[in-house]
Amino acid sequence: MRREDAGPERADPDRVDLGAAHPGPIPRATDVRLVPAAVATWAAAGVLTGTRGSAAWACAGAWSVAAVVTVLLLVVRRGEPGRAPEGGVSAVRRVRERRGGSCRHRLARAGRSALPAVGLVAAAVALVCTSLFALGQLRHPSALDATGPRSGQGEFVVTGTPKRAPTSPFGFAADSGGQAGAVPGTGSAAAAVGTAAPGAPSETRVMIEAELVAFDTAGRRSSARAPTLVFATVENTDSLNIGSRFRAQGSLTSLEPGDSREFLFFARGSPDKIAEPPWYLDWADGLRSSFRQSAAVLPGDGAQLLAGLAIGDDSGVSASLRDAMTVSGLTHLTAVSGANCAIVVMAVMQLGGVVGLGRCARILVSLGVLVLFVVLVTPEPSVLRAATMAAIVLVASALGRPASGIGPLCLSVIVLLALDPWLARSAGFSLSVLATGGLLLLTRPLAALGARLLPPALATALAVPVAAQLACQPVLFLLAPQITPYTLPANVLAEPAAALVSVLGLLVCLVAAAAPGLASIAAWLPWVPSAWIGAVARFFAAAPFAAVDVPDGVVAATVAVLLVLLIAVALATARAHPRVALTAGGISVLGLLVTAGVLAGGSIARGGAIAPDWQVAACDIGQGDAVLVHSRGEVALVDVGPQPAPLSACLTRLRIDRIDLLVLTHYDRDHVGGLDAVIGHVDHALVGPPDGAADRRLVERLRTGGALVADGRRGMSGTLGDYRWDVLWPRTGTTLTGNPASVTVLFSGAMRLLFLGDLGEQAQDAVLAANAIGQVDVVKVAHHGSADQSERLYRQIRAVIGLISVGIDNSYGHPTERLLGMLGRAGTRAFRTDQEGLIVLSGTATAISVWTERAKPP
Repeated sequence: MRREDAGPERADPDRVDLGAAHPGPIPRATDVRLVPAAVATWAAAGVLTGTRGSAAWACAGAWSVAAVVTVLLLVVRRGEPGRAPEGGVSAVRRVRERRGGSCRHRLARAGRSALPAVGLVAAAVALVCTSLFALGQLRHPSALDATGPRSGQGEFVVTGTPKRAPTSPFGFAADSGGQAGAVPGTGSAAAAVGTAAPGAPSETRVMIEAELVAFDTAGRRSSARAPTLVFATVENTDSLNIGSRFRAQGSLTSLEPGDSREFLFFARGSPDKIAEPPWYLDWADGLRSSFRQSAAVLPGDGAQLLAGLAIGDDSGVSASLRDAMTVSGLTHLTAVSGANCAIVVMAVMQLGGVVGLGRCARILVSLGVLVLFVVLVTPEPSVLRAATMAAIVLVASALGRPASGIGPLCLSVIVLLALDPWLARSAGFSLSVLATGGLLLLTRPLAALGARLLPPALATALAVPVAAQLACQPVLFLLAPQITPYTLPANVLAEPAAALVSVLGLLVCLVAAAAPGLASIAAWLPWVPSAWIGAVARFFAAAPFAAVDVPDGVVAATVAVLLVLLIAVALATARAHPRVALTAGGISVLGLLVTAGVLAGGSIARGGAIAPDWQVAACDIGQGDAVLVHSRGEVALVDVGPQPAPLSACLTRLRIDRIDLLVLTHYDRDHVGGLDAVIGHVDHALVGPPDGAADRRLVERLRTGGALVADGRRGMSGTLGDYRWDVLWPRTGTTLTGNPASVTVLFSGAMRLLFLGDLGEQAQDAVLAANAIGQVDVVKVAHHGSADQSERLYRQIRAVIGLISVGIDNSYGHPTERLLGMLGRAGTRAFRTDQEGLIVLSGTATAISVWTERAKPP
């Protein structure tokens, strides 16, 4: 994890300490008075933001507790006896109490001493509850509390840099005139559906982080301040910069309580920009744009990472590089955090000293520059945490108060949660706080322990990522249930380069505003360490066992919490109570060994299970179709089965949460009944010809859920990862509906995959006549193996594997003996979901590996 704000007590009264931890023993007097308040506010905010309507009761209860504790404090203070003569009753009582007194007296003393802490906790929780109650009415107005999507016009303020959504894969092959014998995919490159004429501006599908400020529906206007993710199509991605205001028609979908966003909005048509951003946001956007243009001329991974490392803009990072950064544990480097804020503040303080500014003046200037820096890099949760903590340290330093340790971190947590309680559920905020806490509490003892065997400098370099990783690991297990064993060496190699990129990148950013040409040359300086970080990420991501899957993230997180606590106890008691430390350390080492053994055994067991690079998966969803195609992280789903539950279970098992391409071959219930499992999770959809109002309503539900929907017609083509797909049937302008009009798709890549929907014999012969299909590797057998099949088609395609998606003991007699005989005569081996459960294929055409959930009965 990234190096955050940590440091020892200040020795020089003229210096603000924002440095990193150094090896040495834990300070004897670590101020933890704010820890209970920070933990309680975080827990309260986390629980209450996950429900709606409970904030008012929680607010009343918290203020009541705070009031009661305040009254008790006043009573206790007034009841305390004054100083009495040494021989008086008070002196005798004090002597008895010093000797231990009664149990009742000891409890009374403990209660009196705990009252201030309880009052502080109650007041902090009450403050957060009040904020939650007040902001909740604006964040989710009751007028917008609908169970389903609602159409209307929204007004938004952009809060994040627009990012490209997955581009529409729909296209038509140049030779798709519909003549018999045409071969889809053999003509020129496909042109996107809806592409404008030559010379017209192209349109881009983008995702925009925005704040919904008003929504008009059915003649009623609702005001709000709701974080919303907007999907829209724009001609120029730079037209909607941060702070600008726009209006759009579309559908608004409410999300579950506790999400970082309240709504999803799917715009129809292009949004209308109605206001420019304020001057300071426009200034920051200009700086970011100038920096991106300066880095655009640079090559490779270094150019992609440069903007993220310097100003937190990771929009230019490719999917493969992003995966490599994640697996190697370096993703945090592209998120601005405490190290960046420390660099900025320390630079301003040093420059202020050079020009002769006084201490207070330097602190005021540092605060102003810190605000501008947050505006420049955008106020992400980790940025807000780091900047707030730095501001607390600066203000405390100006007042002559202690300004290091865990206190400023806890106060920053309380302040930020009071301003935005929904940060409690933010992964970025959680990781930032935990990483900083780990550095403050664990770095010194870990470095001291390592210094017994290693040089102090190397021990410290290793202690920093270990401390941050230990603190963050429970949350990381919940976000991605896997272990990345190369995180430590990757961070040791990349951290020094990241600090260099931060300094040089900021300088280039400032130069770019005044002299873009010079900045393009100067950008080569931070490019070198940036390229190094990219090389480190790819090297470790490609190493064996770079990511070891964990079966259950919750269990893993619980075990990680227990192990971290044991390690902390061992480090904290190493000097005062060596036996306790030895016991805690032994238990933690034993726990680590047992966990490693279980994970290794599980990894070996799963080695014979589902391959991570699987290509095809036929879900066991009963009598119906639901087959997945997977390539380079992109997923296509052909039909959704009869019910949502079994499809959801299959998608969860395969760890799929987004469908890039959905194909609904036709509208029989056994092919579309499970649609609710994927509504809102589909980027693009191909659908067969509808037959009636019910089918059209189903298509409209897909659109309302945010999918770009197109009618599947012969000649359409596109890509999915390394695969190319072509629609072979039905023809454009067809009057067919139902089974004979099933959308028939051919995927070509590592394997050739043919999906026949529910075509009957005549329709299969028509498909064969209209397309030169050639040999395929896998065929999804039509109509669950009914007898209405074309033997001529199966003989010509000569598939190696035939997938039959069929229910156990179905009343239709599927698959029929006639179909099984056809496959046998064509040399195609049948795999059936009723007998073998989930069926997963991996490999290539030359060596197809088949994994089945159950062994085929004899």
